[in-house]
Amino acid sequence: QVQLVESGGGLVQTGDSLRLSCVASGLTFSSWHMAWFRQAPGNEREFVAAIARSDGRTYYADSVKGRFAVSRDNAKNTVYLQMNSLKPGDTAVYYCAADFSSYASSRLSEYDYWGQGTQVTVSS
Repeated sequence: QVQLVESGGGLVQTGDSLRLSCVASGLTFSSWHMAWFRQAPGNEREFVAAIARSDGRTYYADSVKGRFAVSRDNAKNTVYLQMNSLKPGDTAVYYCAADFSSYASSRLSEYDYWGQGTQVTVSS
């Protein structure tokens, strides 16, 4: 079965950096668009970043543009989210997701598989 397992979350201070990883199994990783979403307490899950399967084109939410970078290593079945200049507003559970549709989307409904999430807490 398909599994997405995130890691790398933790408690950091404002301005710090973290790198999240998501290892996929049970699918042909290079054939899937991959994305990161996040959900803060009391909020809906929101799009953070996506990376296309074919050309590796990347897409970002405005709130993280210039601070976060998504990348993938198809040989390792892994997608990464490098998060720099973290702010308290970035505090959330971060989820990776896989999408087999024709283009990398920012919409939750397009994604077929989800990980369990990893907590990121940014203190002020």
